[in-house]
Amino acid sequence: MRIGVVTFPGTLDDYDAARAVEAAGAQAVPLFHASDDLKEVQAVVLPGGFSYGDYLRCGAIARFAPIMSSIITAAEHGFPVLGICNGFQVLTESHLLEGAMIRNKDLHFICKDQPLVIENTQTMWTNGFTAGQEIVIPLKNMEGSFQCDDATLARIEDEGRVIARYVGENPNGARNKIAGITNKRGNVVGLMPHPEHAIEDLTGPGTDGLTFFTSVLQTLVGR
Repeated sequence: MRIGVVTFPGTLDDYDAARAVEAAGAQAVPLFHASDDLKEVQAVVLPGGFSYGDYLRCGAIARFAPIMSSIITAAEHGFPVLGICNGFQVLTESHLLEGAMIRNKDLHFICKDQPLVIENTQTMWTNGFTAGQEIVIPLKNMEGSFQCDDATLARIEDEGRVIARYVGENPNGARNKIAGITNKRGNVVGLMPHPEHAIEDLTGPGTDGLTFFTSVLQTLVGR
């Protein structure tokens, strides 16, 4: 299986995302922001970082990169896409996911191991978890507070599209402690914490993050 990992100017977690893809058992394929060629990959990861220096808004410029035109079209037809941190911001700016990211409630950068509870296990990226499972993966962001209007929040909650919530204290002021969401189809997932940093005991807080990557492989193999 071939999973693309996109690099924008300012991306800094693309190598870690590629390592996670390889650890899960797939081939990581580099994709470049300035090309619209998806190189026949079966899924795509939009990694964390500060695409285009986070000018205007986080992800606002990356949304118009040529590679995103191809990703948006593919995602609308069921193609699996995972956006991590800045990648989540790009997905909201692209309107592949609802809501928006604003600065953390205390206006400080957060960097810590964060407990989460997995709620939706029906997506292409979370089917390897069990509902209610608690995991720990790193959280590192400045603009990580998920926000939306009341009607959107009610729809996301009613449709069961929250994939993960923060456990304990709400670290960044996100509505309803939302750490990640999915689209209705379950092929597009955005997650603010970083699963690619928790794939091995040696360098991460365990291996909980690896399941996001093995989940999509299970989905692709089963097609």
